[in-house]
Amino acid sequence: MPNSQDLANALRFLSIDAIQKANSGHPGMPLGMADIAETLWRNFMQHNPKNPNWLNRDRFVLSNGHGSMLLYSLLHLTGYDLSLDDIKQFRQLHSITPGHPEYGMTPGVETTTGPLGQGLANAVGMALAEKILAAQFNRPGFNLIDHNTYVFLGDGCAMEGISHEVSSLAGHHGLGKLIAFWDDNGISIDGHTEGWFTDNTPARFEAYGWHVISDVDGHDHAAIKKAISEARFVNDRPTLICCRTLIGYGSPNLANTSKVHGSPLGAEEIAATRERLQWPHAAFEIPEDIYAAWNAVPKGAQLEAQWQTQFSAYQKEHPELAAELLRRVESQLPDDWTTDATAFINALNSKDETVATRKASQKCLDAYAPLLPELLGGSADLTGSNLTNWSGSKDVTNQNSDGNYIRYGVREFGMCAMMNGLSVHGGFIPYGGTFLIFSDYARNAIRMAALMQTRAIYVLTHDSIGLGEDGPTHQPIEHLASLRLIPGVSVWRPCDIVETAVAWRYAIERHNGPTCLALTRQAVPQQPRSDTALANIARGGYVIFENDSKATPNAIIIATGSEVDLAIQAAKQMASQGRNIRVVSMPATDVFDQQDAAYKESVLPNEVTARLAIEAGVPDGWYKYVGLKGSVIGLPHFGESAPMQELFAEFGFTAQNIARNIENLINNN
Repeated sequence: MPNSQDLANALRFLSIDAIQKANSGHPGMPLGMADIAETLWRNFMQHNPKNPNWLNRDRFVLSNGHGSMLLYSLLHLTGYDLSLDDIKQFRQLHSITPGHPEYGMTPGVETTTGPLGQGLANAVGMALAEKILAAQFNRPGFNLIDHNTYVFLGDGCAMEGISHEVSSLAGHHGLGKLIAFWDDNGISIDGHTEGWFTDNTPARFEAYGWHVISDVDGHDHAAIKKAISEARFVNDRPTLICCRTLIGYGSPNLANTSKVHGSPLGAEEIAATRERLQWPHAAFEIPEDIYAAWNAVPKGAQLEAQWQTQFSAYQKEHPELAAELLRRVESQLPDDWTTDATAFINALNSKDETVATRKASQKCLDAYAPLLPELLGGSADLTGSNLTNWSGSKDVTNQNSDGNYIRYGVREFGMCAMMNGLSVHGGFIPYGGTFLIFSDYARNAIRMAALMQTRAIYVLTHDSIGLGEDGPTHQPIEHLASLRLIPGVSVWRPCDIVETAVAWRYAIERHNGPTCLALTRQAVPQQPRSDTALANIARGGYVIFENDSKATPNAIIIATGSEVDLAIQAAKQMASQGRNIRVVSMPATDVFDQQDAAYKESVLPNEVTARLAIEAGVPDGWYKYVGLKGSVIGLPHFGESAPMQELFAEFGFTAQNIARNIENLINNN
């Protein structure tokens, strides 16, 4: 019977052999954390390798994702659908063992990690999701939602500022089922960390309200097991287990150096490591008794079967709750969602309401949220400005987790990264608000949501110089264009309450990526629409105004957000001069780009080359729509501090200036 050291060494050598074969990777962390991983996965992890999506499984997050081979080795040995050939294809084109863990690519990988600190943030989101879902669905005698979230993190994760944001919030919410393992090896890429990282990390986490277990020997299986047992007994706060490890453990010449962090060991050093750790097996050779000891399939099947028995009893006693839980974790919208959402949008279209689109967004929440208990909102300390709360909002607190609104505090990056954890956990559609300008703080978390194709909704208000007196520090100029550049992010900038309702509906129904809603601070008038125009909002761009729909337009104005009304005013002015001007509202360029060629031609006919795009932001992204003969009214510079009306006039966002520009285009085309 192999002992714990043999089993940990199986992780080590699968990892370093795959890294050597790829001639690329990070061997130091798998060598250093293998003992912790073996103790955790073989003694405590509740999971079923044959059903990686079992609802009540423990979640495991590798925040120090550069050590991905450790996770792939764990998944292979425990019985996930990850073959030895997959291990040998580490970091190769189209393999399912990429250089960092990627969600949706490898069975058993819970989230995409790599940008340091975000895995920890995802884990906090997962642990919070578990606590909220348990409060909403568990009943006396039925602890259906009852699992832990484990996360490995390194010095780099601890140094990144996001670790402060989310660890503070995790302590505040008393996430007792979150257990983090700090790989305290004192090495980062530049060398020994004593030159730049001398924080008292245990004291720091204690100050956050965490239970801290210090000075655990990360190579002593008994000490690790004792620490995990203690952590699992603490249920009123998260636990940090501080594991003293040797990076590159077992490597005679490279251990405890930065050289072992991110480069293969080399054939000679691997041979020396085999000798040092008494591993006599050839590369990629795992003895059958070690495979048998690692195999988690029988235990996993038993755990899930026991849970399924409990769930069957729950279905009989609480049939409505059981059906609702299944609907939510399977990401299915309610049966009457389409009918109710359509009725709401039609009712809005029959009215005439001048309102800021941030306020329109709140009105949409009041209509949609009662239909969707899985909507889990929040704001980064800007609730009163983002208007992300609604009449049924109920705060999630440490004392009462049965809520639907999270006060994230001034933690934009942490909020969006936690939303990724909430989303991939299942059971929720998270949305969070901040000012559009502060999407910069959260940008990498938004990018990760796009990479993972997770459903997250960002309510980004104060969308232009229209916010006025706060000035250029708060006026987002490049942000719309910047967010549109991220593949898979859908960016909506609605012009009125009806477009806002359609944008929210789109974001809720979208299953393959995040959505940004860019919303105004200032009031905007509601535009009249035909039934055809109303239906075409969902296509991202559509004809919202033209004074003669049967004739070829003399020119086309393309606009978004508050600038749509200015465009329509200009078109009406020119109509009195005999000009036929078409106005295209394009709230979502990415959605419009996905339409078929015939539809795009019907909106933007190629024969009309006199085109003007208007948006109070950098103009660069609009030239693909206006062409070489068109023009853009935008802001290729920062704004100023002044009332909104003065700023729009100063920078040319007036109906008169738009009309002059269109006339010049017509005359020159």
